Amino acid sequence: MGSLDLAAEKGPHDERIPLKVLLYTRAGCHLCDEAKALLESFSLSVESVDIDADPQLRGRYDQCVPVVVIDGQERFRGRVDPVLLRRLLAARG
Repeated sequence: MGSLDLAAEKGPHDERIPLKVLLYTRAGCHLCDEAKALLESFSLSVESVDIDADPQLRGRYDQCVPVVVIDGQERFRGRVDPVLLRRLLAARG
């Protein structure tokens, strides 16, 4: 992918602002493992949240994991599309 840092954008004073990436997941979920590996392959720092540890999250995402939230916006459910992810990151500049 070259040296282009797609995981950040230029902020004030030319500082890099990293993306906040949340991955709603559960133990034993192979799709969740695949999603995390794909996100990390784009040099994204991923914070995993186990939905089974919180009844509200389990109720919200039980049949949907993995769910990827980037900078507060839900972007993917079930599978992460690498083409759409690349476009999303490129659009951030």
